[in-house]
Amino acid sequence: MLSKSSQFVFAERRQTDSRIFAHTRWDAIPVVAALLHCAYFFGMFYLFPRVPLWVMLILGFIYSVSISWNINGISHNFIHNPYFRSPLLNRLFSILESITVGFSQIFYECIHMQHHKGNADRPDDHGEETIDWISIYKHGDEGEAEHPLKYTFLSFFREDPKTVFKELKRKDPREAFWGIIELASFVTTFVILGILNWHYICFLLPFYYFGHCLSYLNGYYRHYGANPDNPIAWGVSSYDKLYNWIWFFNGYHAEHHFRPKVHWTRMRSFRDHIVGQQRAAEVRVLKVPHALGFINLDLRAANRPRRHRLEAEPAS
Repeated sequence: MLSKSSQFVFAERRQTDSRIFAHTRWDAIPVVAALLHCAYFFGMFYLFPRVPLWVMLILGFIYSVSISWNINGISHNFIHNPYFRSPLLNRLFSILESITVGFSQIFYECIHMQHHKGNADRPDDHGEETIDWISIYKHGDEGEAEHPLKYTFLSFFREDPKTVFKELKRKDPREAFWGIIELASFVTTFVILGILNWHYICFLLPFYYFGHCLSYLNGYYRHYGANPDNPIAWGVSSYDKLYNWIWFFNGYHAEHHFRPKVHWTRMRSFRDHIVGQQRAAEVRVLKVPHALGFINLDLRAANRPRRHRLEAEPAS
């Protein structure tokens, strides 16, 4: 017999009667947001020679924040629950997102699904590699999480496209091919912008890098203080209303790791459904958005001994 939480999840997988959207017409909101983000990206290039530097610095900072916002909100929800019924529309949207945030969405999906396999796990007793490629414990000492500044600013350079490509090719050579297409698309876009105005690309790249650092900062505090050994407590949640409205309920991260296929529009209902279990498991909750997790001075990483991994619902 299915548990109540499993029955809830399966109920959330029903499709709508929309001819365009696979799950709900509410997905039009992140789709429009993605289109506006793409327009903003190219709009910065247009404005660069036309506005004062101080204006561009403000726009550049907003661009950095928007990268993390897109990756953790729009793109993250898309890879778990593709927005469209049409495979072609999903493919085009994936390419659009790759250009906008400067990273292949197919590669991101592969990395993220590996993240769900390990759920920010610790190295085993022999100090071997973590299952999760981006685990906050991977480069830590003695089973502790890595320092947040190191994780935030070094993780970008630790990404290994070759490893991701090999994994993609093993699973699905066709998707590996499209991943290369997406990489080529955003690299070509950046190169063209650099050829048209090399001053602009020199201006853009630091903000591009900082945006991905902010995404890693967000990810760090979504797991710092969680319990890697208990599925219902694999993540740390934040229930700040404004944060969740703007970031498409990215704050419900403990809930997301427990049941990755629950749609972003149903996160609050799902949390209400399992809140008793969460309290019993002492699920960590931040009072602030994840990227500001360092403000919670009382938050301490759980230092529990590694046990055999428990099972939760698969991410895909």
